[in-house]
Amino acid sequence: MKQALSIITVCILSATMVVASPVPFDGNWREQGFLRLWTNDYSFRGSQVDVVSDGTVSLIWRPVDAELRGATNASWRWRVTEGVSATDLTQKGGDDRNLAMYFVFVDAETAKTLNASNARRLLRNKNMRALVYVWGGSHARGDMLPNPYHPALRTMILRGPGEGTFSERVDLAADYCRAFGSEPGVLVGLGVSADSDDTDGRVRASIADLRLE
Repeated sequence: MKQALSIITVCILSATMVVASPVPFDGNWREQGFLRLWTNDYSFRGSQVDVVSDGTVSLIWRPVDAELRGATNASWRWRVTEGVSATDLTQKGGDDRNLAMYFVFVDAETAKTLNASNARRLLRNKNMRALVYVWGGSHARGDMLPNPYHPALRTMILRGPGEGTFSERVDLAADYCRAFGSEPGVLVGLGVSADSDDTDGRVRASIADLRLE
């Protein structure tokens, strides 16, 4: 019990607020394909990115600027005008989802020498942990799920399947504690993906006003 209370206390203390800073959708984002040539279409518009996924899947990725690596909260607005059907996100080969936001952490020592520009390389780092916030799946809002492809990723459901426009604000520190049982390390990378290859569906969506606090 004492150990559990200590973890909770550390998690609360780690969630110190800082000034909210916008993260633009600009030339610092790079696409990382999961399957060669099977890539989504992304349109970068400054405060917003539009994505079309038509039987495809890929990730756009950017390192977090040094002054924002201590962020413990994030917010954004996302919109889906066409989405895929509900899927089981814990199963390989059938886990399509409309949108996903990735927040990738490493410990402070690893962060000192890490090159966070390549998502694939970072996701192979043994000290990496990531929270993935998802719009989609057949699960309940707030569910925290294991990732079927990577043991160091945890998926949290924010929205079920369907269309609409919503604003989100997440407590990265608290969700990290819930997912991994410890305080978060250093936030080093951000990702956005849409996934429609397994159901041969189509996603038309956007993410805007991404901010870190």
